[in-house]
Amino acid sequence: MSTQPVSEYHLAVLNSGRWFNNIPAQMKHDLLQFSVLKSIEPGETLFSRGDARNGLFAVVDGSIRITGLNEDGKEAILTFIEPPSWIGEVALFDGDNRTHHAIAETAVTVLHIPQEKLDDMLERHPEYWKEFGILLAHKLRLTFQAIEDLSLLPAATRLCRRLVIIAQGYGGISGRHKSGINPQRVISVSQEQLGLMLSISRQTTNQILKELQAKGMIKITYGEIEILDLDQLKHQAQLP
Repeated sequence: MSTQPVSEYHLAVLNSGRWFNNIPAQMKHDLLQFSVLKSIEPGETLFSRGDARNGLFAVVDGSIRITGLNEDGKEAILTFIEPPSWIGEVALFDGDNRTHHAIAETAVTVLHIPQEKLDDMLERHPEYWKEFGILLAHKLRLTFQAIEDLSLLPAATRLCRRLVIIAQGYGGISGRHKSGINPQRVISVSQEQLGLMLSISRQTTNQILKELQAKGMIKITYGEIEILDLDQLKHQAQLP
C-alpha cells in the first residue's frame, strides 16, 4: 500500500458524492486536512473482519469488495464499493472491530482519515456527528431495501435493480465527475460475484445477463458489466 497527494481529480470525485458535497465547508476542510491518499493493489486487503477500527475511507478510484468468509473459506459477498462511496462509519460509531473484509477487487485508491485524527476532530466539533449519522442512516436504508428485495422480488428484477443501484453509486452520486466521466457505467464485477451478492445461481445469473445484453441494456466483458441503457435497465428493475 503506497501513499500519494490528493489531486484535483480526486477532489472532484469526492465532491460528486451527495454526502461529501452536502456537509459543511469547514468539515470538508478538516477531513481533507487530515487525510492521505493510499493506493491498493488488486487482491490486497484494506481491512479484515475483527481488525481494530483505523479510521474512515472514501473510494476515489477502483472497486472494493465487502465480503465475509466462513471457516471453510466460503464467501458471502455483501457489496462492491466504488467512487465516491465512504466506508468505515459503523466502527466510528460503536468503537468495535471491523465487521467484514474489505478487499481490492481492482487497483484502488482510497482517501484515508486516520482514527486518531477523527477522534480529535469530533472532540473539537461534536456537531459533525450529525453528518456522520446521515452517512450511516443512508447505508441502513440500503440494507433494509436489499432485505426486502430478496424476499419479494424475482431473480431478474433483483439483478437489474442491483446493477442500477451500483451504477448510481448506491444513491450517493450528486453529479458527474469534473472530468465528465461516469465510471459507475462500467461495473467491475464477475457474473459469479453478482450471483453471490443476490443469492442467485451462476447459471441463472448468466441467463439473465445474456437476455439483458440481447436487449441492448448491458455489455458483458470479462470481469465487468457495462451499462448501455440505464433508463431501460431501471424500467426492468421496477425503479422510477
